[in-house]
Amino acid sequence: MLTEKIIDQLNTENKRIISRIISKVEEGNSGSVEILKMLHSKTGKAYRIGITGPPGAGKSTLTNQLTKLYRKEGKTVGIIAVDPTSPFTGGALLGDRVRMNEIGNDRGVFIRSMASRGSLGGLSKKSIDAADVLDAAGYDFIIFETVGVGQSELDIAKAADTTVVVLVPESGDSIQAMKAGLMEIADFFVLNKSDRPGADSALMSLQTILMLRDHDEKSWLPQILKTVAQENKGIEEVAAEIERHKKYLNESNLLLEKRKRNVNVRVQEIVDKTIITEIWNNERLGYLNEKSGQIISGEISPYQMAEEILNNYKKNITLNE
Repeated sequence: MLTEKIIDQLNTENKRIISRIISKVEEGNSGSVEILKMLHSKTGKAYRIGITGPPGAGKSTLTNQLTKLYRKEGKTVGIIAVDPTSPFTGGALLGDRVRMNEIGNDRGVFIRSMASRGSLGGLSKKSIDAADVLDAAGYDFIIFETVGVGQSELDIAKAADTTVVVLVPESGDSIQAMKAGLMEIADFFVLNKSDRPGADSALMSLQTILMLRDHDEKSWLPQILKTVAQENKGIEEVAAEIERHKKYLNESNLLLEKRKRNVNVRVQEIVDKTIITEIWNNERLGYLNEKSGQIISGEISPYQMAEEILNNYKKNITLNE
């Protein structure tokens, strides 16, 4: 089988095959599902890092410098750079690979720009699928660099083992972080561009907010690290903090628990999407369109129509005994 032959060639030395498999996975059809099923047994070894924060905080620069540090240590790195979705093509808009061309030609680094595809949390399902491909290929680290922050629950925490929130001194980022729920998902903070005015004040504000969190002697308390990523300052401390968090998760058996929670959410999302796709076939969509006038005129309510469609769906379900 051609697909099995392709997967057998999946390794960090063969970027062409990696690109080909990710492209197939992005198609989202039944063939892509079969590919993900076949390579799943090879996943689970990579450590996944999420880097998120407001636009302009320097996430790409931090990712670039962190990757160079890992490469000096002989580690391989796969990067999923999630960009806003183009309203015209549906594809990635910013193209982080342009900003990361310094590491793009490194044999031990693979970079893929992907569209957020309307995901408010900044990470699409396809990004997580692509990370599985990189994991199966044998990369030591996978870094998700997301588009920014939304006001809804952030997807990055469902995909990463360690989540790093990058902020800058200006614009009241600490307050915005609190509003967006970043305080809850951050395993530690990076105050980037900390050579700018207001850095010490921003640091104190973040520390004050973090002190209000419930914790005990066993809790992980997020640290705040100051960096100037553009000048490669503070990057070693960031890598050390990632390693410290990884050690904490392993020693407390929380890494397994965290991955269990993440996979539970992922399976639920796959089931939800599958059911929605099955319910809204052409026949039911046509029926809804036919009856929508009656809903507007008040003859039937939206809830009655929903019940009717759901009952029709249930009647057509064949359960495997």
